[in-house]
Amino acid sequence: MNARKTHLDTLAISLLLACCLFWGFQQVLVKATLAEVAPAFQAAIRFAGATVLLLVWCAWRGIRLFGADGSLRAGLLAGSLFAAEFACLYLGLQYTSASRLTVFLYTSPFWVAALLPIWVKSEKLRPVQWAGLACAFAAVVFALRDGFSAGAASTWIGDVMALVAGMLWGLTTVVIRASSLARVSPEKLLLYQIAVSTAILPLVSLGLGERWSWDFSAFAATSLLLQTVVGAFASYLAWMWMLGRYPATKISVFVFLTPLFALLFGVVWLGEAATPSLLAALVLVALGIVLVNRKPVA
Repeated sequence: MNARKTHLDTLAISLLLACCLFWGFQQVLVKATLAEVAPAFQAAIRFAGATVLLLVWCAWRGIRLFGADGSLRAGLLAGSLFAAEFACLYLGLQYTSASRLTVFLYTSPFWVAALLPIWVKSEKLRPVQWAGLACAFAAVVFALRDGFSAGAASTWIGDVMALVAGMLWGLTTVVIRASSLARVSPEKLLLYQIAVSTAILPLVSLGLGERWSWDFSAFAATSLLLQTVVGAFASYLAWMWMLGRYPATKISVFVFLTPLFALLFGVVWLGEAATPSLLAALVLVALGIVLVNRKPVA
C-alpha cells in the first residue's frame, strides 16, 4: 500500500471536487425520484447494484476481497453505520428539501475533527484549521438561510434525520481511520459498506411498508443508474481510496462544497437566481478549505 500523505495533492483535490459536484447533483436526483421509488427501496436498489459492480470490478482486476485480515468486526460496524446513515438520509428527504437536508448532513466533518484525533494523533487540527471548518459550515448556512424560515412544520423531522445521518457519516469515517480498516484495500472497504447496506435496507423498506414497484419511468431508471454506477460505486470507491492515503480531517472539509453545488445546479438547471448570498458563500467555503489545508509555518 502506498504511504499516507500529510497534505492533499492535485489528484486528491481533483477527485474531491468531482465527487462533491456529483453528490450535489445526486441529492436532486434522489428527491426527484421519490415520487416513483420509495426512499429505503431506492437506496437498497443502488447499493445492491453497486455491490454487483464492485464484485465484477474486483474479479476483472484480480483483487482479493475475502481473505482473513482481522478487519471483519470493524468492517461490519462501518457497514452498519453506513446503512443507517443512508436510511436516515433517504427517509429524511420525505420531510424536507434536498438543499435543507444537505446542510445538516454535512455537519459530518465536525464529528471527524472532534473524535478522530482521540485515536489518530496526526489528524488533530490546529486552531486556524478549526476556524476554517467553522467558516465553511457558516458559509453553507448563510447561503441557505432564506429557506429556513419558509419550511413546513414537519421539516424538523427531516432536519433531525439529516443531523443523525451526518453524525453516522462522521462515525463511519472515524471507524475506518482508527481501526484495522485503515490497512485494507479501498475495494474491500467499500464492499463492507455497500454489502451490509444491501442486506439491511430491504428489511428497513419492508418494515416501513414501502411499495416495491419495478415499473420505472425513463427518468427514474436513469436516476437509479446514475446513483448506482457513479454515486454508490465510482465516487464512493474514490472516497475510500482517498481515506486510505490522505488526512481524513482535510478531505472531509471539502464536503461543504456539496450543498453549494446543489444550489448551483438549481441556478443552471432550474433557472434559479445566482444570489449574492450564494456567491459570498462560495468565497467563504473556498477560504475555509484553504485554512484547513494550510501547511503549518516552520
